[in-house]
Amino acid sequence: MAKLLSVNVGLPRDIEWQGRTVHTAVWKTSVQGRRMARRLNVDGDGQGDLAGHGGEHRAVFVYQIESYRYWQHRLDRNDFEYGQFGENFTVEGLADTEVCIGDQYQIGGARFEVTQPRVTCYRVGIRMNVPDMAALLVSHGRPGFYLRVMQEGEVGADDDIMKVKAGPEQVTVAEINALLYLPGHPASGLERALRIPALSAGWRSSLEALLDRERRGSGTTGNPGLGPPVSPPGAWQGFRPLRVARKLYESSNVISLVLEPADDRPLSAALAGQFIVLRLMPRQDESALLRSYSLSGEPSQDVYRISVKRESHGAAGAYIDARVLAGDILDVSAPRGSFTLQRGERPVILVSAGIGATPLLAMLHVLAAEQARREIWWIHGARNGGEHPFAAEVRELLRILPGSRSHICYSAPAPNDRPTIDFDRKGRVGAHLLEELSVPRDADFYICGPDVFMTDLVSGLAGWGIARDRLHTENFGSGQSMTPGIAAVARRPPHPPSQAMDGPLVSFTRSNLAVRWGPIFRSLLELAEACDVPVRWSCRSGVCHNCETGLISGSVTYRPEPVEPPAEGNLLICCSQPQGDISLDL
Repeated sequence: MAKLLSVNVGLPRDIEWQGRTVHTAVWKTSVQGRRMARRLNVDGDGQGDLAGHGGEHRAVFVYQIESYRYWQHRLDRNDFEYGQFGENFTVEGLADTEVCIGDQYQIGGARFEVTQPRVTCYRVGIRMNVPDMAALLVSHGRPGFYLRVMQEGEVGADDDIMKVKAGPEQVTVAEINALLYLPGHPASGLERALRIPALSAGWRSSLEALLDRERRGSGTTGNPGLGPPVSPPGAWQGFRPLRVARKLYESSNVISLVLEPADDRPLSAALAGQFIVLRLMPRQDESALLRSYSLSGEPSQDVYRISVKRESHGAAGAYIDARVLAGDILDVSAPRGSFTLQRGERPVILVSAGIGATPLLAMLHVLAAEQARREIWWIHGARNGGEHPFAAEVRELLRILPGSRSHICYSAPAPNDRPTIDFDRKGRVGAHLLEELSVPRDADFYICGPDVFMTDLVSGLAGWGIARDRLHTENFGSGQSMTPGIAAVARRPPHPPSQAMDGPLVSFTRSNLAVRWGPIFRSLLELAEACDVPVRWSCRSGVCHNCETGLISGSVTYRPEPVEPPAEGNLLICCSQPQGDISLDL
């Protein structure tokens, strides 16, 4: 019979690594006595990155003493202690090659269900002082696995581990780990894994992406199960002239432009939530201003509507407010972006702050046009009624949708703002509010607003047990690198490279930078590094993937070999030299 050898817990702390501060709870310590295993955690335990770890389906991480012995021999080390691999339970038995997804176990007074292999990341390499440890755990087939707590109860060292129910399909942890991470993704194996109800939502989404590619026979490189969502290809390359049909003032600081074709060609209907890029020329002798704006109206082939907030020091907003008039011609990209409304029957929670309402408003338009029967929540935060755009428009759309709900927060209501009429409460939107409102946990959450607002909300909802693949976000602006748990550091603003070039024009749209390509740069990423353009990356099993949504033209190549997590900008994805102008959502 398998046995629980040690219960290990640890709270997040800051660790110095490669000149940075990493917030992590990978350091776990063996505890004496018994501990409660609860729905989200073992008492006394925590996670530094709730987006990547923790939550209801990753409440307890298990690692085997047999794997300890394997790594001691492999790494020629004898300094291991319980919790060495960041696990909560160190066990004897329960090999990854024998335990199946969906298996249920009784340990002490608690009952558990196996939900997924561990998604290893760079933190285990920090803990082990072996930079490529994450890749080794995958390539050697020893990832360990996560448990969901089905029945809370006390557990302790020396408890027997009794299997009480076998999972359907009998797919082992090692098999499902290989399906995602190792070469070869047979459709039959993917279909079998996806029939397991206990499989966590994140792994389900990744395997569905792989199965879709296998069924279509796509020849694309890379692993769609590991990479970030990729936006559909643009309807046209580069920029196209569109005419300003109307200019509207939505609030004291938000202006809408309605854009129509300047020729006889129709527009392409965007997906709800996508954005377009405007190339503005305030002065012919100055560099162009490149700005991304979400489409805020119902998708249409006749017109696009964008809504722009005028900031006190915003050059583009000021130009649009003061100088752009009806009848003017603007250079506009095709719609792009992967932050889009998902089909299905799950409830939809639309949560925004400030101008972040714009892509969610487009989603609400689509739901209203379809007269969707899904449960729909509109939750928005504004400063006051004067800075609350689209209020009447949203109320009218919600009226069309039976059973829809709305909750509006004003952080600083004006004297003439009416409680329960104009807004529902004074304060800000946060995870605590959604929990208090009892929004459904099985919903898709669409979140858009300032960086701090989104970071706090996503972390709070992940801690509340919402699966990460149900949390859809859109970042306005270039944003920080996707390095969860690493403290932000000051960096130089994006700028042209020191050498003048005369090749194709490369537009880094979110960084407001357009520069020429030159043969001294072997890839677009080298050019981005030379310009200090923020390049976002995430790390899974030591292999890093660039978040290059919005690629209009050019090709992308993936290199398969895993390496240790890189310094910022040193990525495993590179783009070949473009033959013409190219625009990147970076």
